[in-house]
Amino acid sequence: MSEPPVLCEGLAKHYGDLAAVAGVDLRIETGDVYGYLGPNGAGKTTSMRMMLGLIHPTGGRALLFGRDPQREGKHALAGVAGFVEAPRFYPYLTGRTNLEMLAAFDGGDARARIGEVLDLVELTDRAGDKVGGYSHGMRQRLGIAGALLRNPRLLMLDEPTTGLDPAGIRDMKVLVRRLSAEGITVLLSSHQMAEVEELCNRVGIIQRGRILYEGTIRELLSQVSTGYRLRTTDIAATLRMAGDHGIDTTVDGEEAAFSASEDAVAALSIDLGRSGIGIRSLEREGATLEQLFFRLTEGEGAASPDGRPQLVQEVA
Repeated sequence: MSEPPVLCEGLAKHYGDLAAVAGVDLRIETGDVYGYLGPNGAGKTTSMRMMLGLIHPTGGRALLFGRDPQREGKHALAGVAGFVEAPRFYPYLTGRTNLEMLAAFDGGDARARIGEVLDLVELTDRAGDKVGGYSHGMRQRLGIAGALLRNPRLLMLDEPTTGLDPAGIRDMKVLVRRLSAEGITVLLSSHQMAEVEELCNRVGIIQRGRILYEGTIRELLSQVSTGYRLRTTDIAATLRMAGDHGIDTTVDGEEAAFSASEDAVAALSIDLGRSGIGIRSLEREGATLEQLFFRLTEGEGAASPDGRPQLVQEVA
């Protein structure tokens, strides 16, 4: 379909004088693994609830594949699945029985998919156990299994790794990659910056109910100067040649530290080799998504003429 999986235009939710969401504009394209980021209370969960039609917006709209859940109800959720906050199950029933109940609500071929989704989230061996005995990570995976019963084209996951141990986080990342490889668009709300940087191609950063940044992670990282550390067999000659290329360097022990474009670094490297100067190490030091997230959400980003935040200071 030509319509994007998610399109929000001026989406707002007010509780009296409190603006929980104050005009969110975002667009998630087919095939995205989209990281939805923001501090606690920024409006992530409220906006996701409005996207799914669980609460009514006080302004704007959210469309799923071009359909408005507020106008079309459950029909707008065709091809959409997921959970907001933690998934809920009957603890005294087995994992399989919980899925059978969900499949009965969905109808169609959902029941026939139970074995497939249990295998996909690696819960087949525990499907006959009561959910009350599941670990937190197992319940999260069972929640994804329940969502996958609908054979969705869009999967919305709110903090799926919260409370997981390192092994659980690893398994969840493997699962998200597998689902993305199968063509499912994923909206992933998370506080785990390293996880988002590793999994997602695009991000939306929300603060106080407004989107501060939306775009690719590459574009966001490129707004900050990239530093390099270079160690060679002749540091004095290296400094002279760097100057010839218009690169300002500082000496840190046996290394030259500088900021430059990739093309300038490539040209310097070629000239060093031609001059018989060996490169012992060349390390790139860029900002992480976590550093840029704090810069944006804690007020250190400056707005550009088009209203988009610009990170104008170099990250140490």
